[in-house]
Amino acid sequence: MDRTLTTQLKASLSQTSFPLPSTTLLTTLLSTNPPPSLPRLTAQTKSHILTTDLTTPSLLDPSVPVFPPELLSPALRDAKLPADVPLQIVDIEDLSRSRWDQIEELERIEKGELKKGRAVVRIENEDEDDAAARATQGGAARPTPAPAPGPGDAAQKASGNATHRVTLQDRAGTNIFGIELTRMPRLGVGVTRIGEKVVVRRGATVARGTVLLEPATFLFLGGYVESEEKRWVGDRLKVLREAVGVADQR
Repeated sequence: MDRTLTTQLKASLSQTSFPLPSTTLLTTLLSTNPPPSLPRLTAQTKSHILTTDLTTPSLLDPSVPVFPPELLSPALRDAKLPADVPLQIVDIEDLSRSRWDQIEELERIEKGELKKGRAVVRIENEDEDDAAARATQGGAARPTPAPAPGPGDAAQKASGNATHRVTLQDRAGTNIFGIELTRMPRLGVGVTRIGEKVVVRRGATVARGTVLLEPATFLFLGGYVESEEKRWVGDRLKVLREAVGVADQR
């Protein structure tokens, strides 16, 4: 393995709070001949992590922090997270909307009527000069930002006074609840993807076992896990339909 290349990669990822890949993953990505350039390796690494379940063995380096178990106790009134922790979103609910409204929203998602996010990472066939220039000008292969929402988009419905509760999961498979303390347009059903990767930053407040989500301590990395998103939509619809006394129509 090219130690210089891997050192540069890890330094680049650390600067953007991106979780470090495992040695196993790096060995796989570097097995091509010739080995990839740093911009391409960075893009491939990010793409793989963003679209893979974080609990997958040998995905992340063992040094990547997990959520401190002592902060999960409901008896703990208030505490601060001691380090940045990468997590994935495995459930999201808009607490400000009725169950019927949520059912209609999820049915539209199930039918593919809402906009889906763009590709997480764009890996282009580019020559080494272009790649180096792009890396120098602000980092290669960053997550592609989602397009600005238009009228009628789920993002608009999730704005205003909405409050979301999410279930977050660390690489060890531990689930952590999060509640939206300050409105973030990037957080919403039909906007946020299941399996999307985020980082809860050092200093975030944890109260009664729940992370209080604020823009300053909640970083969206992007990505999603397609199979998990499809499963989540079906499971959530079933629960909501049962709650309002409607039989599952599928």
